[in-house]
Amino acid sequence: MQKNMRKLGAVLIAAVITAGVGIWVPLASAGAREVKPKAPVSETGQTQCWDEGGLPISCMGTGQDGDIQAGVPFPSPRFTDNGNGTVRDNLTGLIWLKDANCFGEQGWANALWAAQQLAVPQCDLTDGSVTSDWRLPNVRELQSLIDFDRHLPALPTGHPFVGVLATRYWSSTTAASATEAWTIDLGTGGTFPFDKPSNPVLGPHVWPVRGRE
Repeated sequence: MQKNMRKLGAVLIAAVITAGVGIWVPLASAGAREVKPKAPVSETGQTQCWDEGGLPISCMGTGQDGDIQAGVPFPSPRFTDNGNGTVRDNLTGLIWLKDANCFGEQGWANALWAAQQLAVPQCDLTDGSVTSDWRLPNVRELQSLIDFDRHLPALPTGHPFVGVLATRYWSSTTAASATEAWTIDLGTGGTFPFDKPSNPVLGPHVWPVRGRE
């Protein structure tokens, strides 16, 4: 009982100290869950505007995405080629395999396995990575690569990737149906569900990623 009272006291003290600045920072010693940082939303990359017929128009005052350009701007350069078979995204900090077509078409289960098994010297890697360093990206990570001002592929201009195809790529994210997983079409930038068991061998492509560095 006395130990629990001390924990409660610590939480109350932390709340009083931080109330003046409107921030709640629970103490780890109080057994509270870690507060995760907020995720800023990036720009889409779109700078052009069009009318309903698809003709380009001036963006000024339209309220279109190309007019507002809300969000965190893309850094310059957007990507850094590490020279070891990997590319760093300077917007998210994620490390991507430079070769976006090392594995060809795969079924979803095979795609998950292939990404986890990726290691030097596969796919021209010389970065020292070993099995389980890589993984299949989730759908938001794949979406973060898209530049909605471009298509075929819908990636920022000047990107250093090789083997990029204007087709669908698997994510590790399951759709609400549970029998489908989300894919990103790098031709259009669109997000679409794809049937997991439709073909155990062939399907969308695989583009492994590593955590932030």
